[in-house]
Amino acid sequence: MAGPFGMGLIGMRLAGVLAGLLSGLLELALLAVAWPARRRWGPAVMRLEHRRLTWLGLDGDPRPPSYPYLALRALLGVTGGYAVFALLFVAGLFLAGSAWSLITGSSDIVSLSFPGLHLETMSWTIGLSGGLVVLALAGGAVESVAWAERRLAVLFLGPGPEELMRRRIAELTDTRLGIVRAVDDERRRIERDLHDGVQQHGVALAMLLGRARHSPAAAPELVDQAYAESRRLLDELRSVAWRVYPTALDELGLRAALDGVAERAGVPVTVRYGLRARPVSEVETALYFVAREAITNAVKHAHARDILVDLREEGEAMVVMTVSDDGGGGADPAGGGLSGLARRVRALDGRFEVVSGADGTTVRAVLPCG
Repeated sequence: MAGPFGMGLIGMRLAGVLAGLLSGLLELALLAVAWPARRRWGPAVMRLEHRRLTWLGLDGDPRPPSYPYLALRALLGVTGGYAVFALLFVAGLFLAGSAWSLITGSSDIVSLSFPGLHLETMSWTIGLSGGLVVLALAGGAVESVAWAERRLAVLFLGPGPEELMRRRIAELTDTRLGIVRAVDDERRRIERDLHDGVQQHGVALAMLLGRARHSPAAAPELVDQAYAESRRLLDELRSVAWRVYPTALDELGLRAALDGVAERAGVPVTVRYGLRARPVSEVETALYFVAREAITNAVKHAHARDILVDLREEGEAMVVMTVSDDGGGGADPAGGGLSGLARRVRALDGRFEVVSGADGTTVRAVLPCG
């Protein structure tokens, strides 16, 4: 069943198509009798077209009018808009007739004969069924005309080379700033790990050795405690080094590194590895950090009990990683960890998406293979 958003979207599409019928008639008239004066009326027409195209689901900058575009758009708008209007009119006649028959009780019995089949039904049911069928055809026609209008606009009014260059420069500038922020965030995280873990164990080890030095009688027991503390210190150092960058990623590859993340997660993690060849180092690193951060968040914040990491190829040039869990959701794409991942992925011309709800969270990264 279509929700309020779906109904509103259909209404906007319908309004755009019917408005296209009227604007198409106007544009045909202007093309026929006032094309030499296009410098005066062209910008106003394109502003109206730009507004109408937003109703059809396309957004972009209005461009100067061109004769081929206006001619083709006017013909498409007139023919498509008329077809939709006619279908809606016929559907309205069917539905209004069936409603009138029900209200007045003037419905007749209609006999339908087919080879091997004979049916008798009320005329209002035929009107209602016919109206619904034609209404469905009108809905399909609206979507078809809207799709054709969008394709035509992209073909003729799409961004030119200068606009594409401007967008690319803006994207690269934003990506560069994102990389700087991501590096700073990673440095802060390393500092916190060293302060909260390694430094605390180092202080405890120094205190135990100091007590052993000044208490000869208790020295054997204190040395044993210091030995245990040194082991914990080494484990913490290895853990910090692994979180910074795992050596297994370079030595054994992404699959082994992901298996290591799964083993340390503390909950069941299934890794589906569907890559035929190793991606380049930068892509491998980004995919590793996406999986690690998503798994850590799922365990620490969403209290997930089961996590799935799916890694596969999309076409011949893209790698897709999806990390999904059954936790309580609540993942914030603007949070420090996830926003840093998004910047890292976008720096490699990739896409990063987070969908979080009460039934779990899905993190998806799409990156070029090389």
